Amino acid sequence: MDLSNKNQIFKAFSNEDDLVYNTKHLLLELYRCDYEKLNDESFLRCTITNAAKCANATVLNLISNKFEPQGVTAIALLAESHLSIHTWPESNYCAVDIFTCGKNMNPERASKYLIEVLMAEEHLLRIINRTPPPTVHHQIRAKV
Repeated sequence: MDLSNKNQIFKAFSNEDDLVYNTKHLLLELYRCDYEKLNDESFLRCTITNAAKCANATVLNLISNKFEPQGVTAIALLAESHLSIHTWPESNYCAVDIFTCGKNMNPERASKYLIEVLMAEEHLLRIINRTPPPTVHHQIRAKV
């Protein structure tokens, strides 16, 4: 089953010109990944930190948990929102959530990095353009 050709983009509104900031929520499914990488908590902590840097985001905090007998969840709290990864090494699968907001954000670069570094043979990417009210745009913090 080749899912790489089934990437989907969902749009909340058709008028993207109203999006002053890149307020995007990416849902990334990675299939047929390397088992060892998906089960290595230290590697995944470094990986999501690097993915955040690829997105031009600032990591404020990082928390992770290694499950027994296998699997890892790691979550990066970003100044611009969050990035999380949940792995099922026994199925060579992981689910990634990337939510960023700000003028210079590029979460697509983070997703590309994760696809490559986790050696995913197949993936499914869904992009949701969030559309908060204008008052929220004025409250978005500047990059630290």
